[in-house]
This record gives sequence, structure tokens and C-alpha cells, in this order.
Amino acid sequence: MLDLNLFNLDEPISIAIPLRFGEIQPNAYGVEEASAQTYKTEKIIGDTRLGGSCNFSQVKLIPQCNGTHTECVGHITHERIYVHECLKDALMLAFLISVEPINAAETTDSYAVPLEKGDKIITKDKIKLALEKLEELFDQINTNTKFPTALIIRTLPNDKGKLTQKYVDSTSAAFLSTEAMNLIVQRNFNHILIDTPSLDRLYDEGKLSNHRIFWQVERDSCEITKDTRLNHTITELIYVPNDLEDDIYLLNLQIAPFNLESSPSRPILFKRL
Repeated sequence: MLDLNLFNLDEPISIAIPLRFGEIQPNAYGVEEASAQTYKTEKIIGDTRLGGSCNFSQVKLIPQCNGTHTECVGHITHERIYVHECLKDALMLAFLISVEPINAAETTDSYAVPLEKGDKIITKDKIKLALEKLEELFDQINTNTKFPTALIIRTLPNDKGKLTQKYVDSTSAAFLSTEAMNLIVQRNFNHILIDTPSLDRLYDEGKLSNHRIFWQVERDSCEITKDTRLNHTITELIYVPNDLEDDIYLLNLQIAPFNLESSPSRPILFKRL
């Protein structure tokens, strides 16, 4: 059972990147920027400055590329599966870890496609070391609560350039090695949150191998099976402020109830008391 008394519920901390329409935004793959336009017809205008009775806008965006978003397995399947139906956990414990990616030439870890010069890898050893520290802390606290089901990964260095970063090629973003992804699955995390645009290499021949490992979808397949992890989610393009220490947090993962495989999201953290 989750003991909410262990956390400061009066001070929620968002780790979503605000999506600023008409301003510089984060972007993956160089897609069209998210936009919001005042709705106008001959009879209706959604802007009080122009004589309308209230303000309302028509929004255009690609959740997976325009900012903080949460995905379900429908992201990689033929079957239409919707993220708001998959996310069952309203509140959960989360580990926040910080890891520094290394150059591909410096690791023996592997990936689904050959690594290239300039690739930045989040390795198994980096994840394992960071997790062990928090697992030890969790044991010391002895909360009598279920082990954290969410893992939040902050990559280092962690500057505010991430709030507006353009990710246009594979070397512009770090990604997890196959071994690191397998370790995360072995630790039974249901939800992964990361400050990169993808768990995978941006251009990986369309394999999305880490997504498939996490959701238990066969390699190169777009079909679900009895082993597929339908209630697991991946949240990408977050930003974790530097003043948040690696620790155990209470996480409230908020999404829009869109019938889509992905939704803009707002992960909220609460510190331990």
C-alpha cells in the first residue's frame, strides 16, 4: 500500500516541458512545430481582444515530437491501442536517477543496429550503479510499501537547453543500450520517463528495439501477444530540474484522454518529507 504521508503533497513539481506555441519548442525529427490558432468563423471568434466572448484555439501538434508525451504499446502495433486505456496507475513510487551517457567507442554494450562514431549511449553499468544506490536507500527507509514501479532517467549534463532542443540526427540524443533496457525490464518497472526524445536511437532503421523490449513485442513485429505489457508506458522529452536530487518520489502521471497511442503529458513529482 502507498503511504502518502511520506510525501510533501503541498508542493507538486512538474517535470513536463511547457509547450510554448509561437515560441521556440523542443522538436524531434524536424517535424512541423506545434501551433495554436484562434478559432474564427463568420459567426464565432475565439479571442476576447477581437470581440469574442471568450478565448479558444485550434491546436495542431504531434505528441511524440513536439514535447513531453506518454506512449503506450499502440505506438508500435497494428492494433489501435490507446494510452489513456493503458495507464492504470494514478499514483506510484518512482526512482529518479541521473546518468551520464558515454561515447559508443567506450562501451561493450550493444544495440539493434551498428553503433556509429558520435553515438551517445546510456549503458547497463550506469543504470545499475544508479539504481543500486536508491534500492539501498529504499531498504533503509523501510516504508512497507511496494517497490517503485516507475523509473525517471535524467541524462547529464542537464542544462536548460533541453527545453528547446532540436533533435535532428542520431548523435543529437543519447539512447539506451540493449543491455540497459533489459536490466530495466528485469527490475520490473512499469513506467519509464526520460529526458531524451526516444529510448531508441533516433534513426535505427525503424526497429525501435528498446520500445519492443520494454513492451515485450517481438523483434520487427507489430503484433501483441499474451506476453505484451499493455499497462506499461514510456514518457519522453521530460525535463528534471537540477535542484531535484536522485531520490524516491511520488509520481502522478497525467495525460489527456485522447484515443491515440500517445498523449501530451504532465508528470508531477512530490518529494519525500
